[in-house]
Amino acid sequence: MLYKVLLTEKRIDMDAPKHGKKIVVVMPAYNAEKTLERTLADIDRSWVDEIILVDDGSRDGTVELARRLGLRVFVHKKNLGYGGNQKTCYTQALKIGAEIMIMVHPDHQYDPRVVPHLVQPLLDGSCDAVFGSRMLGGRPLEGGMPKWKYLANIFLTAIENATFYMYLTEYHSGLRAYSRRYLETVNFMANSNDFVFDTEIIAQGVLHGMSIREIPIETRYFSEASQIGLRRSIIYGFSILKTLVKFKMHKKGLKRFAMFNDPAEG
Repeated sequence: MLYKVLLTEKRIDMDAPKHGKKIVVVMPAYNAEKTLERTLADIDRSWVDEIILVDDGSRDGTVELARRLGLRVFVHKKNLGYGGNQKTCYTQALKIGAEIMIMVHPDHQYDPRVVPHLVQPLLDGSCDAVFGSRMLGGRPLEGGMPKWKYLANIFLTAIENATFYMYLTEYHSGLRAYSRRYLETVNFMANSNDFVFDTEIIAQGVLHGMSIREIPIETRYFSEASQIGLRRSIIYGFSILKTLVKFKMHKKGLKRFAMFNDPAEG
């Protein structure tokens, strides 16, 4: 196994889904003890059937707090990275029958009050994924987004739009909802364990004809919200460009990459 997971199930909800499809919030967590309760308070539980938290080797009391709050908790014994965390999130959500999976960061940077807007297009069957966009939300700089991150976001988004032949206002938001069809179609387990996972899963979806919508969101930047620094951001940027090259090569048949295979192919 790529990694070992300690499973701790605190609650199993046997009720029928509230909206006809089982909606599960997944939380990729790392040292989120100070912000977890605030994040949960902003989630409208009438739209959610279950919440999963995957702890990625936190050094604070995230796990204990999540258990006390009655979440379904999974623990990585060591830190695997943001992408590795998402792999566990989606794998476990699919195992319990989730039909719509919403990624909510427990650091309270993204506003989860928009969950109904993320979910509705998926309930309607009008798309396969819905992303929150800070650019559609307007004024990301006023929310505290560093100017260099804002400009880098615009630059990379333009290149991604040109590569994928579609138009999104942002590819780098961490507030997303996927349908079961999307996650069962793409080979997300072949993706990176690092931050570029978010771009890779989009590239996979585009290659498999998945449709993506956006909704406007606002974000908060404060000391307790998780952020990556300039050095990691530069590495992330080059990793995105590398992913785009792989996408083009695979699509043109110049070289095949396992990440673009069907999940059954590995």
